[in-house]
Amino acid sequence: MEQTLPLMLKARAQETPDIIIQYYKEASGTFRSKTYRQFYEEVRFTAAGLMELGVRRGDHVGLIADNRHEWMVTDFGILSAGAVDVPRGCDITVQELTYILGFTGCAVVFAEKQKQAQKILSCKAGLPALQTLITYDPVDSETEAAATAAGITVHYFASVIAMGQKREAMQSSAEVEMDKGGAEDIATIIFTSGTTGEPKGVMLSHRNFLCQLPGFDSVFDMKNGDIWLSVLPVWHVYERLIEYLIFYNRNGIAYSKPISSALMTDFQTIQPQFMVSVPRVWEAIMDAIIRNVKSMGGLTKQLFDIAVSLAMMYTYFRDLTFGLLPNFHGRIRAVDAVMGFFPWLLLLPARGLAQLLVFNRIKRRLGGRFKAGMSGGGSLPARVDLFFNAAGIRLQEGYGLTESAPIVSVRQYKRSRRGTIGQVLLNTKVKIVDKNGSTLPPGRNGLIYVKGGQVMKGYYQKPEATAAVLSGDGWLNTGDIGMLTYDNELRITGRAKDTIVLRGGENVEPVPIEQKLRESPYIQHCMVVGQDQKYLAAIIIPNQQAIMDFAEENAIPIVDYELLLQQPEINELIAAEVAGRVSPTAGFKPFERVFKFKLLATPFELGKELSSKQELLRHRIMALYAKEIHRLFK
Repeated sequence: MEQTLPLMLKARAQETPDIIIQYYKEASGTFRSKTYRQFYEEVRFTAAGLMELGVRRGDHVGLIADNRHEWMVTDFGILSAGAVDVPRGCDITVQELTYILGFTGCAVVFAEKQKQAQKILSCKAGLPALQTLITYDPVDSETEAAATAAGITVHYFASVIAMGQKREAMQSSAEVEMDKGGAEDIATIIFTSGTTGEPKGVMLSHRNFLCQLPGFDSVFDMKNGDIWLSVLPVWHVYERLIEYLIFYNRNGIAYSKPISSALMTDFQTIQPQFMVSVPRVWEAIMDAIIRNVKSMGGLTKQLFDIAVSLAMMYTYFRDLTFGLLPNFHGRIRAVDAVMGFFPWLLLLPARGLAQLLVFNRIKRRLGGRFKAGMSGGGSLPARVDLFFNAAGIRLQEGYGLTESAPIVSVRQYKRSRRGTIGQVLLNTKVKIVDKNGSTLPPGRNGLIYVKGGQVMKGYYQKPEATAAVLSGDGWLNTGDIGMLTYDNELRITGRAKDTIVLRGGENVEPVPIEQKLRESPYIQHCMVVGQDQKYLAAIIIPNQQAIMDFAEENAIPIVDYELLLQQPEINELIAAEVAGRVSPTAGFKPFERVFKFKLLATPFELGKELSSKQELLRHRIMALYAKEIHRLFK
C-alpha cells in the first residue's frame, strides 16, 4: 500500500482517471461531476498554491468549513504539501475557534464564506500566528478591509489554485513534496467535541487512516464506479475515513443533506449503492417510508403492516438457522439451526411475497441500486435495525472513536449479526478488562481497550492526557463499556464517563435505557438523569408528528404543540411507553426504572445539546435544563 493519502490518491487517478469521483450540486440544485483526473489536478494546484503562500512541511493549516466538493480537494492539497490540517465545522463557537486555531498556531486558515471569515477575524487577538485567510466564497470589501487592518491577507480558493497552476507550469513542486511524505507523518489534528470539558486535539497519521482500508473488503461489496451518498460533516473523522475508503476503492461520492425531503430526492436522482450515516438519519428515512405508506391508508397500510411483521419473524428465524445471532454465552449453533429451520422454511414463501409486493417499493425509493448502509456515531435503535434488515436492505452497524481514526469494528457484509456493532477490524485487537485490569472472557461486561495501526499518536501537546488513555505498549482505553462475543464481535453496553451513581450506591448506565426509550415511536430523544438522587428521571423530546397524529386520532384538542404536551392524555401515553419499555420484564433492574420525566417541545440541536455525531452533550443539557431537572427530584 502507498505510504500516504496523497500517494494513494495519485495511484487511483493514474489507474482510473475517467471514473467519477465527486457529484455535487450547483446553486440550481443540479448535480455536476468531477473525474479522478480532474480532482487530482485540483489537488496538485492547491498544494502548489499553498507552497507559494509559504506553507511548509509540518505546518498547521486551519480548515473551517462544512460539506462541499472543495473540502476534500483542500484536505488532499494540504497533505500533499506535507502540512497538517486542523478541521472544524461552521457551527464552531468563537471560544472554540480561538482555542483550536490558537493552540495549534495556524498561520493559514481556510474559511467557507464571509460569516466564518468574520468569526475568525473577531478573535484575531487570540490568534497571533494568523497571517493568511483563504475563503471558498467571496467576502465583501468591509471584511477584506478589516482583515487588512488586522495584518491578514485574504485570498480566494480559486486564486490559490490559479497561483498553484502557474507554479506547477514552472516546476513540478507539489509531486516532489508529495513523494517526501511518510506513513507516520501527522495528517490531521481533530479536536474532540469537548462533551466532558476542554477539547483535546487528536493527532492522526497517514498510517492511522490507510491501515483500515483493506479490511473493508469483507464489509462492503464494492465495485469500481459505485456511488456513495454523503450526509455527514466531512470534517468529522467518521465521514472522512469513509471518503478515503471511497477513493481507495475507486468509487464516487455524491453530497446530499440529512434532511428527509432532500435526501429522498437525491436517492432517486443519484441511485447510490451505499450510504453511511448516524442512527438518527436512518430513523428519519424509516419514518419517511412509514409516513408515506400511512398516507395511502386502507389496504396498502394493512398490507404493509402485515408484511413488516412477517418479515421480522422471518428475519429472526433466518438468523437463528444460519448462525447470525450473536454468541455471547456459548450458543450451540447446531441446536439453533434445528430450532430455526422449520419456522424459517414456513415463513419463506410469505417473505418472498412481501418482498415482491411491498419491500421492492422501498428499494425503489432508495434509487433501486442500494446495496448496503452503515450506521455509526451512536447506537442504532433495535427497531430501526430490524426494520431495514427485515425489508431486505442491509444496514451494518460499526463502532469507533476519534482516537482510533475511527473504526474499531463493523458488521461484515456476509456475516452481519444484529445485536452487535460488528466484528473487530482486520489487524485490530480488542480486550475487555475489569476494574482490576484483568482480561474478561466473552459475554462479560468491562472496559473496552483497543490496539492497532489506527490508534492515534496522542493528544496534541497534552502528554498527561495521552498517558491517561494510551499505555506504553499501545493499548487505548476507549472509556466505553462493552463485551465481546465468541466470534470476536463487540456490543456496547455503556460509557464509563456517563455512569450514574444513585444515592443508594447503585451504578446505572444511562445509554441502554435511553436506547430502549428511543425505540418508542413517540420518543425522538431523551436523556436519563439522577446522579446522587434516589431514583432516575428523564428529559424527553417527543416525536412531534407522532404526538400530533395520536392527538388527532383520539380527538384531543390541539391549540398549540407546547400546550398539547401538557395534556393528561399525552403524559399518560409517554408514561405508559416509559414504564413498558424500561421494566423488569424488558430486562432492566428495579433501580433502573425511570420514575419521572419532563417533556420538552423544542428538539435538541446540533452544537447546542448534540455534538456533530448527534451524541448527547450531557454537561450542556444539565446546564441548559437545570431548573426542569431540579423539579424532577423535588
